Amino acid sequence: MRYSQLLIPTLKEVPADAQVASHIFLVRGGYIRQVAAGIYSFLPMGLRVVNKVASIVREELNRAGAQEVLLPISLPAELWQESGRWQKYGPELLRFHDRKGKDFCIGPTHEEAVVELVRRDVRSYRALPINLYQIQTKFRDEARPRAGLMRGREFMMKDAYSFHVDEADAMREYQNMYDAYARIFTRCGLKFRAVEAGTGAIGGSHSHEFQVLAASGEDAIVACDRCGYAANVELAELRPATAEAPDLATFHARSKVHTPAKHTVEEVTEFLGVTAQQLAKTLVYLADAKPVAVMIRGDRDVNEPKLKAALEVEELVLASDKAVEEVTKAPVGFAGPVGLGVPLFVDREIETMVNFVTGANEGDQHFVNVNLGRDFRPTAVLDIRTAAAGDRCARCDEGTYQGYRGIEVGQVFYLGTKYSQPMGCSFLDEAGATKLMVMGCYGIGVTRTAAAAIEQGHDDAGIIWPMAIAPFHVEVVSLQPRDAAVAEAAQRLHDELQAAGVEVLLDDRDERVGVKLNDADLIGIPLRVAVGKRSLQAGEVEVKWRRAAEVEKVKVADAARICAERVPAELRG
Repeated sequence: MRYSQLLIPTLKEVPADAQVASHIFLVRGGYIRQVAAGIYSFLPMGLRVVNKVASIVREELNRAGAQEVLLPISLPAELWQESGRWQKYGPELLRFHDRKGKDFCIGPTHEEAVVELVRRDVRSYRALPINLYQIQTKFRDEARPRAGLMRGREFMMKDAYSFHVDEADAMREYQNMYDAYARIFTRCGLKFRAVEAGTGAIGGSHSHEFQVLAASGEDAIVACDRCGYAANVELAELRPATAEAPDLATFHARSKVHTPAKHTVEEVTEFLGVTAQQLAKTLVYLADAKPVAVMIRGDRDVNEPKLKAALEVEELVLASDKAVEEVTKAPVGFAGPVGLGVPLFVDREIETMVNFVTGANEGDQHFVNVNLGRDFRPTAVLDIRTAAAGDRCARCDEGTYQGYRGIEVGQVFYLGTKYSQPMGCSFLDEAGATKLMVMGCYGIGVTRTAAAAIEQGHDDAGIIWPMAIAPFHVEVVSLQPRDAAVAEAAQRLHDELQAAGVEVLLDDRDERVGVKLNDADLIGIPLRVAVGKRSLQAGEVEVKWRRAAEVEKVKVADAARICAERVPAELRG
């Protein structure tokens, strides 16, 4: 393929609205163009990458025994009303009326549509299990679309749905899909971790996320350095605090100290000369609109999903400044447990603390030498903190959690009968009895995976694609295309590589050398071969991996063979 014949409109300037690497380089590299907020057109190079990710996904899903279908993107409201999600899904569900005034939505996911398909045509246990998947455009009306393909409104997704006679078979397929996902992301050339996760709007009772590791990742995850257990920090298990009951003789007398305008943990600890581990912060929440207080060590964060589940409430929000002042009778930053008149829920770690600092429920005042049991009694002691790097693993005796940032690119769910029950998706068993099908659900963000690859692989100059999903394997750069010998050598190298099954882009543009090399770094093709007058006179060309700083001089006669050998055989046509 000739660069001069391909639409690759590269840009020198960083787009004003782009903040993350993938967004910056996809726009600058001529891969995508924005049409509206969170909605993008894919140019030829961008579509080549997306199609490669989709091909890997398709091959592995087929290998795992799934069958490809294509479901409609426009879905009637009745199906979503049957499942109960029409009312629950929220404003992300784009709803519209057809010309007859009937309610429809644009599918953000297709559980209802696939259940409708299966319940019509699958009647007997003999037809089960079955796993149906599609690779299709989805739409979720994000309130704040951002970061290009990382958090867009319109995106390409692979979604699969499996149907089974019982839970045991559903869990077998869950593991089958888990294994397929591991192969997919390995083939894509990505460093990733599978972590235990919540089920979100999809529902169900068991789930793993596949997280591409990147410093820019939205999700915080922890993984044990011994046993391999990994989880999103919101779900990660914590080993119960193990400390003997404090000796009352070690309790110091509680006293109040003046802390003028010291609101934050950092301000208070610096002023008093203590560490954050010696302070317990008290936060006020509204649980189903009723105020509750939560107490946690100063260097910890409240795990709100855990807290919400422990309190068994529908809605949990941090109280406003006004609500905090009404509860504590003090400005924000001075809340404490002593004399507080609302239910108080304390993290287990507080039980191990002695003589700690808290707010005094009075402006510019804190207590020192506060102790649980003597100075206050909680409503309950709960596991409500967020796991962090350095915590001991809850699954083994010796491990410690390591912290990572991740980008969620895939997720597998065990759904059970969450959708089959309300929608009446059933089958006849061997005895002729009617039973509900048990379901699993499995999603991969195809376009998000492409973006995540850039977040994991880039430098200041541009993208560093993994070979498997790069738009081309090799770029041949003709440095002086007006020179007949250079042009001929570059073309011959292009043709030899192409004949060897290598996907090759020939930069034949009449541009300055600096422009061409900068564009090569920007678009990020893994292997570059520069053909120039000076090196050609020595019978050589310059070969460079995109990820490396070194340039290798290779004899012209050997260049095609050497470059072809560096492209894995399974990627060559």
